[in-house]
Order: sequence, then C-alpha cells, then structure tokens
Amino acid sequence: MLPWIVLGIIILALNLRTPIIAPTAILPAIQDGTGFSAAGLGLLTGLPVLLFALATPLAGKFITGLGAETTVIACLTGVLAGTVLRSVGPPWLVLTGTAVIGLAITLGNIVVPVLIRREVPWEQVSLVTGLYSAMMNVGSMATLIGTGPLAATFGWRWALAAWAVLALIGLGFWMVLIRVRIRRDGDAVRAAQEAIAAGEAEDESSAEVVAPAGKQKWSQAPAAYRGIIALLVITFSGQSIAYYTTTTWLPSYLADKIGLAPAAAGGTASLFQIAAILGAFGVPLLAARSRPWMPVAIVAVLWLSLPVGLLLAPGAYGLWAITGGIAQGGGFTAIFSIIARTAGSDAQTASGSARVQGGGYLAATLAPPFAGWLNTVTGGWTAPVLLILAATLAFTITGLLAARRAGRFPRGGPSGREVLDSDE
Repeated sequence: MLPWIVLGIIILALNLRTPIIAPTAILPAIQDGTGFSAAGLGLLTGLPVLLFALATPLAGKFITGLGAETTVIACLTGVLAGTVLRSVGPPWLVLTGTAVIGLAITLGNIVVPVLIRREVPWEQVSLVTGLYSAMMNVGSMATLIGTGPLAATFGWRWALAAWAVLALIGLGFWMVLIRVRIRRDGDAVRAAQEAIAAGEAEDESSAEVVAPAGKQKWSQAPAAYRGIIALLVITFSGQSIAYYTTTTWLPSYLADKIGLAPAAAGGTASLFQIAAILGAFGVPLLAARSRPWMPVAIVAVLWLSLPVGLLLAPGAYGLWAITGGIAQGGGFTAIFSIIARTAGSDAQTASGSARVQGGGYLAATLAPPFAGWLNTVTGGWTAPVLLILAATLAFTITGLLAARRAGRFPRGGPSGREVLDSDE
C-alpha cells in the first residue's frame, strides 16, 4: 500500500503550487482580458499566500475533525472548482476562484505532513518529504514552461483552465485509493474480530486493530514537542521571508545592480527555483548518514551564502542563486521532516503543522512588500538583502535548536519505542 500512498502524495503535491504559479507566466494577457490594475494582478499570487496564513488554523481543525482522506478530497475538489471559476468569469469571479484555490491548497499544505507521519516508516520520512517538496517545484517549473505556449494557442482562460486536469487526475486516483483502503481495513477488522471471538487472538496487537488508541490532541502534546514547534514557527518564518522576498525581487535586483536585461535576469532567477529540487533530495540523503542537526546546518550555510554573497560578491550572482535555491528546497524538507518525526498523533501533526505554516505564511505575505518599501526608501538593494540575511540567521539559530531537540525524540514521535542516538 505504501507505494500507492507515496504516488498519491506526489500527485497531490503537483496540485499545491501549479494553480498559483500559472498566472505569473501570462500576467499581461490576464490584465488585457480583465482590466486588472497592478494591485489586482498582485492578488492573483498574493491572495492565496495570505489565505495560507489566515486559514491554516481552520485547516488544522478540519483535518482533525474529518480525517486526512476527506481533507485530500476537499483540497483537490477546491483546486478544481477554483481553477474553473478563475477561468470562466468576470474579474470578480477570477478573484473568487483564486480565493477558493488558496483555501483548498491550505488544506493540502497541512494534510501532507499528517499523511507522511501516519503512513511512512520513520526511516523514510525525510525521503518522502523531500519527494513531496521536489514535486511542488517540478509542478511550478512545468507550469512556468507550459502556460505561455498554451495561452498563445488557446487564450489565457484556457491556459489557466488546462491545469485543472491535474486536479481531476488527483481526485480520481485518491477516490480509488481511499476505496481500496476502506475495503482492506474493513477486512482486517473483521478478521481480528473473528479471531478474538474464536479465542485465537490474545495479544495486544489484535485488540489494537479493533480498538485503536485514541487521538492525542494538541493539549496532550509533550512540552518538548511544543517547544520544537515554537522554534519551527520562527524557522519557517525565516525560510518563507527569504524565499518569497528573493522570488519577488531577485530579477529586479539583477536588473538594477548587475545591469542584466529582463530575459537574462529572469533566467538567472529561475535557477533559484530549479536548484530547489537538489535541496529537496539532498536533505534526506544527509539525514540518513549524519546527526539529526547536520542537514539543517548545511542548509543554513547555503541559505546564508545568498545574502552574504549578494552583499560581498554580487558578480557571482549565478552561484548565489543556485546555493540559495538548494537551501530553500532543503529547508522546507528539513522543517516538515522534523514535524512528521516528532508528532505523537495525526492531531498533533495537523496542529503543529498549522502553527508552523500559519506563522511562516503570514511572514511571507508581509515580507516582499516591506522589502519593496525598503528599496524605495533607501534607493538601493542593500537594505532588502539585509532583510534576507536577518531571515536566514533566524532560520539558522532556531532550526539548529529544533533539530537538536528532535534528535532526542523517540522514533515516530513521543509514543515511539525506538530512541535516536543522542547528538551530544
């Protein structure tokens, strides 16, 4: 069953960034077709991120109340509905569809760590989390490459609507997967009940199949786990500030500071996105062969190289775009691997992930406009780059503290039986 669950996570991941990225490739065409102002165009990408921050606490409660599988179906249904609404209507409906997409993806952002924690063996958590992160980046790159040609051939509305096919595929796959899962679990419960009735099952494992342990709510989470989550809120905030500020302003920095033409600046900035795939897969490889804090330390050094390099050696901008890109992919994987490994239940995973993402995405909403304001006020790019430096320093300090504490947790969370070797 595990390979099918992993495939389901991959398909879900492809739907979690594609709807947001698609409009960025054809913004002039959308503006011509809708009459949006610059601020209106900004909402096409900014509104979903804002909803990530505002709706994340509700998403955590949704998952805890209705379960992971129902949440996956709701996520994909919302992505499908929002994509269609955004593609067929007047400007107000375009924004409504965008909001629906943002709410739906918020559910997906929170449910994936729950699925990984519940379904994936402890030693494979980082690998599957890295695969999830990498597939989000692959989906983003495919969207950037494919949306423009689709718009040129069929128009911008059809170009946006075309990506609804991914949501349809996801819905079909997960409906079949859930049906098979329900049937399999029902057979297992019936077999266990029959064995108990026949006096053939006296061990605790059979009883657990019939009556699984109750959910451990956030209020029952150990203080150590809550402390790790508090640190990861700051860590993911630093990650999000650095990522979204760099994504928004790196092309402008390269044009103003280095003098690159728009095409060359955009091409260099794309390295920041592509390199994330290396980071997403690199962290699991490091985690399997090193102390728990080592992947975070290496990611932190790579993150710091971006602002430090742009300040001290801006001529090597291509190198810093690559090292920063590796860091942003690896940082995401490292953070959410820690959550999946240390949570004691699905409810704790959802609550912890909601707190981390709520804080991080709120920072992501506020940081790029603030960086733009700093550029306007100071007339240069030193202050915005220093903002990225401060964010990466926050990532470094709190990320290392969280990783070291997580290294002392039992495998599979506080309820696990096998303890990691101390990193001290």
